[in-house]
Amino acid sequence: MIRIRKPLLTGLVAALVIFASTATTTTVSWAAEKFIVLQSTTSTANSGLYDHLLPIFTKKTGIEVRVVAVGTGQALKNAANGDGDVLLVHAKPAEEKFVADGFGVERFDVMYNDFVFVGPPSDPAGIAGTKDAVAALKKIAAAKAPFASRGDNSGTHKKERALWKAAGIDPTQQSGAWYRETGSGMGATLNAAVGMNAYAMTDRGTWISFKNRGDFTITVQGDKDLFNQYGVILVNPKRHPHVKVAEGQAFIDWVLSQEGQGAIRSYKLGGQQLFFPNAKGGPGNM
Repeated sequence: MIRIRKPLLTGLVAALVIFASTATTTTVSWAAEKFIVLQSTTSTANSGLYDHLLPIFTKKTGIEVRVVAVGTGQALKNAANGDGDVLLVHAKPAEEKFVADGFGVERFDVMYNDFVFVGPPSDPAGIAGTKDAVAALKKIAAAKAPFASRGDNSGTHKKERALWKAAGIDPTQQSGAWYRETGSGMGATLNAAVGMNAYAMTDRGTWISFKNRGDFTITVQGDKDLFNQYGVILVNPKRHPHVKVAEGQAFIDWVLSQEGQGAIRSYKLGGQQLFFPNAKGGPGNM
């Protein structure tokens, strides 16, 4: 059974806590002895991946996984503060810095998908069918076409900022005009984009699972710069002795194993695969 709650976390506008328990459990106890806190992203939560993945792990190990789903930047901060046992996020340079700074033990690739641009059928910037993300952003800026940004330092926002930088444009100078920063998760930002007839950049997994598309479609896809890698890290117990090393490592070992990777591969919506496993060196993946 999966239950979703909003935890009271200082400084967060909204967060999802997802509790994974065995199939025979009818309620989730906060007093459960074997559990870990997984700091992760709204994209993985919004896509429904954890609803599919975590019950399998819990049934196998008896370890409950409590997911705090926020932007990657906030997840990294939370984990650095010791508010979690494991990280699963998607901003590789920031993840590598997290480990280099001593907050994480080791980073492993887990899975990937890609980012896409979505927009209204009127396509005011004329970018539909484009495979060049940077060129598309230049057209959006030139047309002053509405663009909804997460604006939350998430993995998606970090990638978006990198693309704007490559385009030689600082869209924040137009904040509140054609550039709209929501400060929200991916699902909420997509809802805002649809409501404003604005372009947005999203991970494909969230877009596939998104129910309020209206007449919006994918306008830009297929650029290698839109590659979206996810990584997993055990929070360093030398920094935070309360980290549940055995349980956290058990989750990492499982998600990197052939069984865990197969579970990721098998998650589909409408016949479409949302994430593509690419772990190397995990148990059974040598």
